[in-house]
Amino acid sequence: MPTRLPLFAILAASVVTLAADNWPEFRGPHGDGHSDATGLPTTWSETQNVRWKTAIHDKGWSSPVVWGNQVWVTTATGTGDKLYAVGLDRETGKVIHDVLLFEVQLAPRPAKKSPPSIMAGYEEWVPFNSYASPTPAIEEGRMYAHFGSTGTACLDTASGQVLWKRTDLKCGHHRGPGSSPVLYGDLLILTFDGFDVQYLVALDKHSGKTVWQKDRNFHPAEMNGDGKKAYSTPLVVTVGGKPLLISPSAGATAAYDPKTGDEVWRVVHGGMNTGIRPVFGDGLVFTSSSDGGDGLVAVRPDGTGNVTSSNVAWKLKAGVPNRSSVLLAGDNLLMVNSGGIATCVGAKDGKEKNKVRLESRGANFWASPVLAEGKMYAFDDAGNGFVLSADEKLEVIAKNKLDAGGRSSPAAVGHALYHRTFTHLYRIEETK
Repeated sequence: MPTRLPLFAILAASVVTLAADNWPEFRGPHGDGHSDATGLPTTWSETQNVRWKTAIHDKGWSSPVVWGNQVWVTTATGTGDKLYAVGLDRETGKVIHDVLLFEVQLAPRPAKKSPPSIMAGYEEWVPFNSYASPTPAIEEGRMYAHFGSTGTACLDTASGQVLWKRTDLKCGHHRGPGSSPVLYGDLLILTFDGFDVQYLVALDKHSGKTVWQKDRNFHPAEMNGDGKKAYSTPLVVTVGGKPLLISPSAGATAAYDPKTGDEVWRVVHGGMNTGIRPVFGDGLVFTSSSDGGDGLVAVRPDGTGNVTSSNVAWKLKAGVPNRSSVLLAGDNLLMVNSGGIATCVGAKDGKEKNKVRLESRGANFWASPVLAEGKMYAFDDAGNGFVLSADEKLEVIAKNKLDAGGRSSPAAVGHALYHRTFTHLYRIEETK
């Protein structure tokens, strides 16, 4: 006689399976680049191990998010006057939703040397960024698209209907937005670290209404705004049984109570343009100052107030990335800097164990790598995709090439990599 499982056990198993088969935000289900994907290919090209390839119109560096049978990205025109959310069928790559979310009336382009403070209605950017760089967040039935100060919107993923919008949260990004939204309980947490103002805000994810907003007063008022802006995405961790929202910015990284926005501690590390998402493990938070400052910083996440002199375990400047996030793999931190130097350092002491130069011929590495089954997958902006052993050997297992490069970080779900280039979204998977 067959054994009958209780309904709740079947439902629980389904939930676990579904959670492992989704990529809900920037850097995946844990926000750290780790994936439960199995059987990912180590080799691919335009003619090998590509399940589907779909053109994405206009321009965007946002990474794909995956939930159920859908994959979503955002995109925008080069001038930022129209911003979209694009949903694709996960199995076929067919576009099922292409939603125009925001239209912006642009002011005339100012003179090239005009200071950003007087660029009313126009956001200066440089070619390496886009108006759709923040990665959306997704959950069952809802997708949250964020375009920095241009606006934030919640969509019904089945119908593509817009459920709510916010366009009143402003800052001067100066060179386009980059911080991605984070879901925590009923909150959607957004980062606005601009040239002029810097703050965090938490919205009720159901209505879009503000729950809390906190200024980040990390800088003297007379400081040039170019040194105040940042592009990072926070991470919620649990320390001593309590949640902490770890949020890097220009000059400092701070921990907040995610329910209230109250600051718990702060570590000052200098730097600017901070875009790296922190990681957490072995009792340490690993954060970065990006351009300038102390570089990669390991912080003990207890204490209150300014913990710079008491809680910094180690710092490392040589060879660390200023754009892509790092991976914590066991006792090692793995990283690839912009120039293509892959480095392994000890997580406990920051001491270098090995480094390898990836053959990318002058390309830049902006995408954050992912880790699956003991392998690290790293992409440059010239179309090269590297597979390395995720250990101190950093053995290059394979180097692969696609027609176009990109600055988006891949999603690794099921048995496939979902990788966005400047022109297309790919499902890279072993094909028979």
